[in-house]
Amino acid sequence: MAGEPQADCLFCKIVAKEVPATVVRETETTLAFRDINPQAPTHVLVIPKVHHPDAASLAAAEPEIAADVLREAGEVAAQEQSDSYRIVFNTGTGAGQTVFHAHAHVLGGRGLQWPPG
Repeated sequence: MAGEPQADCLFCKIVAKEVPATVVRETETTLAFRDINPQAPTHVLVIPKVHHPDAASLAAAEPEIAADVLREAGEVAAQEQSDSYRIVFNTGTGAGQTVFHAHAHVLGGRGLQWPPG
């Protein structure tokens, strides 16, 4: 069921503290932690604590929590002293999504060219 923790979801396990992560921020509704395979000097994932498979389904079901994820992405960037940064939501395997729990990538600390490739 959407919103409920999924036993086979890596990010649900991180929220439950069953899998370790380098947490940089935590709120009542979100968790932010460093990506284990960083693509930029700042590469932090911001996830909702509730399970939804992607950003669109999160926004449709719980728009206030989707807003919390975006707000926290900005807070992460400020904490990391990145005045220029990118927020990326991948949706589907063709776009590079490998964990099917909505999450924002906060990337910064280097030049970020467009298009991203």
